[in-house]
Amino acid sequence: MASVTLKNLNKIYPNGFVSVKDLSLHIADGEFVTFYGPSGCGKSTVLRMIGGLEDITSGEIYLGDDLLNDILPRDRHLAMAFQNYTLYNNFNVYDNMALGLKLRNMPRNIIDTRVKQAADFFGISHVLHKKIRSVSDSEKQKAALGRAIVFHPKVLLLDEDFAHQQEKLREEMLRDVKKIHRKLGLTILYVTNKYDEAITLGTKIVFMKDGQITEVK
Repeated sequence: MASVTLKNLNKIYPNGFVSVKDLSLHIADGEFVTFYGPSGCGKSTVLRMIGGLEDITSGEIYLGDDLLNDILPRDRHLAMAFQNYTLYNNFNVYDNMALGLKLRNMPRNIIDTRVKQAADFFGISHVLHKKIRSVSDSEKQKAALGRAIVFHPKVLLLDEDFAHQQEKLREEMLRDVKKIHRKLGLTILYVTNKYDEAITLGTKIVFMKDGQITEVK
């Protein structure tokens, strides 16, 4: 696990729009931090910059003592879960969960162990050999989370568009995320525009507006 430190982070788009303005924040190892604010406040942009999916205009991002600015996303020791799960319908659940590890040329026995451990953790061992298109939305959601944790990441990033809009599935996903935090001790960063989620999930809440932090508690 690891801490995350943001120093004077800025994101300015070519058209001049300032998405994130001089943002600094320290997230301790093992914290569950929720970023809360209205749409367009910059919270998802912060998450994407940490993950390496968005270029930084200026500022620094550290994972522990390591500067991440010029590190490729795949080498950042982070796991990300974003919109639509990005699961492949023609693959079975096992192959979806194993794909990232295979692309990193990890030994087959390690891949097998990690995938089966993650499937057991989320209670989806019985669907590992089913095609993604034939399993339930709940099982897809768990497969996406499983694919994230098989990397043994130091930090888990969850954007609000990952959480299913159906209330039952959303609540189930949040229970799974809390289980990850409780049992695996990962540092978790979760973006939401739902106040109730922000105040009940996190050990720290970061309130944002107009690209800036307005309060941390």
